[in-house]
Amino acid sequence: MRLEVVNTGTELLLGQVVNTHVAYFGDQLLPLGIRIQRQSTIPDGAVIGDLLREVFPRTDVVLITGGLGPTSDDVTREEVADLLGRDLRLDESLVEHIRSIFARYGRTMPESNARQAMVPDGAVVLDNPLGTAPGLYFPAQAGEHPHLFILPGPPRELKPMFQNEVLPRLKTMVEGTGRVTTFRNLRVVGVGESQLAEVLEPALLEIGGMEIGYCARLGEVDVRVIGPVDRLDQAEALVRRHFPDQLVNADGRSLEATLVSVLAERQLWLATAESCTGGMIASKVTDVPGASTVFRQGYVTYANEAKTELLGVPAPLLAEHGAVSEAVARAMAEGALQRAGTDCAVAVTGIAGPGGGTPSKPVGTVYIAVACRDRETFAKRFQFVGERLGFKERTTRMALELVRRRILGLDPNA
Repeated sequence: MRLEVVNTGTELLLGQVVNTHVAYFGDQLLPLGIRIQRQSTIPDGAVIGDLLREVFPRTDVVLITGGLGPTSDDVTREEVADLLGRDLRLDESLVEHIRSIFARYGRTMPESNARQAMVPDGAVVLDNPLGTAPGLYFPAQAGEHPHLFILPGPPRELKPMFQNEVLPRLKTMVEGTGRVTTFRNLRVVGVGESQLAEVLEPALLEIGGMEIGYCARLGEVDVRVIGPVDRLDQAEALVRRHFPDQLVNADGRSLEATLVSVLAERQLWLATAESCTGGMIASKVTDVPGASTVFRQGYVTYANEAKTELLGVPAPLLAEHGAVSEAVARAMAEGALQRAGTDCAVAVTGIAGPGGGTPSKPVGTVYIAVACRDRETFAKRFQFVGERLGFKERTTRMALELVRRRILGLDPNA
């Protein structure tokens, strides 16, 4: 199914408002096997008619956002009706609905809002539970126009309308085609994009019948495959065979969400002890809904004195090895484990830069240690390249990943 998105709004082109619609649509549509073929952003006004004349012959569905308000620059409704040759009629029930929304806040509806109750002939009204602008749906007319959905611009109104009114219709259309095409995000941590492609690409191409793509982030890469379910199963098995320890999940969830699930399934508690990341590890974990069932405590021990007072790291150990060392990382993790009374604890200590490096410990050096009650403490040195925030992000990613591997009994050195 071919689908295009048309965003209207001068504010989007002036940079006053960030356009988040396409990212949202893409995320919601891909599980149905629907790809956004093209996205256009145009200013308010009559130019929408010219664009739609170009769009109609090349697509099956058009999602139009914005231009449904009560002001003079909101003309999407009128321009589409004119393009399709449809008359606009006032829907009194919609007028009453809009009036009731104003009354809910103790206000009288301005007469200009009655424009939002004008409905073109043949259009289906899409309910807007959070605003005064109803959406519109024009079923496809062979040889005239594709399926048209017109949605309000504000995301808080657009999203529930899309979920309740648009997605069910699109799902029915897709099921009617008999084609079952979907996607899978195979998230890999600790392996570079080029290495992944070099190892996987020949075998993935041999499977055939899929679109293959890679999306690299700090410390992780998504291997994205799109195609029939049986081909995706083969692709996932292939990645698992080559990278059994580094494959975090096959559903695109974040590393932290995956870790919280792993901890919850085993009823384990986690603590963090952070120096160079300044609390970022704890922040990532607690961003996940349900983290309160697995995360007990976090320590941010930036100064040496804090490492000693809060985690019990011996002052002589700090003096002998320095704060950025394997010995101190181990002591931090074991101290957090004991003092928080958890099942696992992870600790990081490093040099984020831009200053503070030495020949033996240059900027980007970090030691990560994971202590668990049922196994020996693991610690490893890493050398990350990049600016300060990137260093913190990479360190956080790897710390979370090492906890996941230790809990699952995977190779932390892979």
